[in-house]
Amino acid sequence: MRFDRLLTTALASLLSAASLGATEANQATEAELDSVKGLGPASTARILQAREQAPFKDWADFMRRVKGFKAATAARLSEAGLTVNGAAFEPPIKAKP
Repeated sequence: MRFDRLLTTALASLLSAASLGATEANQATEAELDSVKGLGPASTARILQAREQAPFKDWADFMRRVKGFKAATAARLSEAGLTVNGAAFEPPIKAKP
């Protein structure tokens, strides 16, 4: 059941990003990033500064290099249409204890 819920969430994120017209973190302008719900001038500036060093490889790379972005924030931004290297955010699968 847990896998089904995860798969449904991932599909919903992908469809949401596709329907809204995804904004690619590696290519978006400052104005395009600012237009993503949840991003403002300060976070956009951090993204652009990190991106100057090298393109983001994936969401994990994005979260490592841009201060203040963790999985919950990445999930919200992905739902709002942000992609990294063409991909929507997929939360890590947690192992059962």
